[in-house]
Amino acid sequence: MNTSRRIVVFSGDLSYAVRKGIIELDDDAAGTLSWLIVLHASRKTVRQLLGNQWLNLRRNGWRWIPYQLAELVSRVAARRSAAAPDRRDGPGTEFSVESLLARPNVRLLRVDDLHGESALRAVREFAPDLGLSLAAPILRRTLFSIPALGTINLHKGKLPEFRGMPPAFWELWHDQATIGCSVHLVDDKLDTGDVIAEGCVERARFSTLRGLQLRLDDVGNELLRGAVFAMLDGSARPRPQPAGRGATHRKPTLAQQAELQRRLAPVRPFAMRPKYWCKQAFATAAYGAFRLGTGRLLTPRITVLLYHRVSDDVRDNLTVGIEQFDRQMALLRRHCEILSIEQVIACDTIPRSTRPLVAVTFDDGYLDNYVHAVPSLRRHGVTAAFFVSTGIVSSGGRFPHDVSRGNPPIPLMTWEQMRAMRGWGFTIGSHSVNHIDCATESEAIVREELAQSRDDLRRELGIEGVVFAYPYGGREHMTGERLEWVKQAGYVACLSAYGGANVGRVDRYDVRRRGIYHAFSDRALLFECLGLT
Repeated sequence: MNTSRRIVVFSGDLSYAVRKGIIELDDDAAGTLSWLIVLHASRKTVRQLLGNQWLNLRRNGWRWIPYQLAELVSRVAARRSAAAPDRRDGPGTEFSVESLLARPNVRLLRVDDLHGESALRAVREFAPDLGLSLAAPILRRTLFSIPALGTINLHKGKLPEFRGMPPAFWELWHDQATIGCSVHLVDDKLDTGDVIAEGCVERARFSTLRGLQLRLDDVGNELLRGAVFAMLDGSARPRPQPAGRGATHRKPTLAQQAELQRRLAPVRPFAMRPKYWCKQAFATAAYGAFRLGTGRLLTPRITVLLYHRVSDDVRDNLTVGIEQFDRQMALLRRHCEILSIEQVIACDTIPRSTRPLVAVTFDDGYLDNYVHAVPSLRRHGVTAAFFVSTGIVSSGGRFPHDVSRGNPPIPLMTWEQMRAMRGWGFTIGSHSVNHIDCATESEAIVREELAQSRDDLRRELGIEGVVFAYPYGGREHMTGERLEWVKQAGYVACLSAYGGANVGRVDRYDVRRRGIYHAFSDRALLFECLGLT
């Protein structure tokens, strides 16, 4: 590839997904690209803002007022989240705005009008080979035709059937089994240009709109990378969209959004019980009291959360949903101080904090940890530890608890993926070789499993100080004798799974964890983070 290739990006929102797409493209190109990012940031007059509010009120009715209030609260919370003191240390910070603009080959131009003369002049002077439309307003020919190879758009929808916006909504509205994603050339009409690349996301039994949109972010960036390099090296083969077909959709009304939410709402029979709502009220009151200062009266404590799967395929006591997990990580970032597992086990004496101290862990080694959990962890800058049964992930086998439940085979992570996770700042630890019950197996088998799993991690990932998460992890499983074998095998710590918080100090060979699954509401999760039970 020519080392002087230039790419101009047109965008109206440098969101995490947009930044990640640009940075991963730049990394893949290994310094052979120059970038100009033209960010549309128009300033509206008071009259224009009031006019827009009136139009939206007429279109959406009474729902517009609480919607706007919720948006205001969300924006304030997002600013507070971005200012969290430990944000700079978490995985995913390589995709921050600061990291993007620190690259010597990237220049940002903020403009009030993408099609204004100053913006057009800057793009012409840059002389781009290719343009990218990423979360941009509708582009006019005077702009999208400047790049020598044209401009391509990442459209998170199936073409030509679902032109317009927003991603996934109208496909769900029309009950589609798959959600499309396309890269196409920009032309004079909306999403009608020749298609360069396309893919899709399978809709799962419990898929939500936001969950599918999160999946489309990653699928879209993969498609974009392939399309960009194909355009630059001349191997792209654009395909015209069928004439006379397709439909262009506009942003749904709030009433339509509420109707789709009602259709997709999962069955939660426990949510109909008075006991459930009493728990919600208690959790809300307890967390509110903590924030008001009562936490200073408690002995300092650390809560270690235990997850297993992040998937919309099932709803069981080992699984949380994709949207749910992403929302939970946003809550942790906003309301808690997040610790790595290494920081947890180093706490001989737990320090005081104005926010709950929390760590995130995963057991077993399912593929959905890599596909669904890791992207959300990186998006929100949350570190986590993953404890894998090395023999099962190496062989692609099955966990005993999946066999006993009659579950179909569930895909597992690979060593290559775990190496990538290590590079992104995540911890990988041991969960034995075959997920055995260490309390019932013979001494010879337990010692062999401890040694082999330790050595597997050292060989494959170069880990020296290996942490062990006890399979099953109940009090009845973690006998004193068996824990002594864990120490003798050279593990630096051992994690349980029988609940509770770590209060005052951390026993590094009995780090307590509390399991999280789909039945936990946002309020219940924050209550768990207080470590009161």
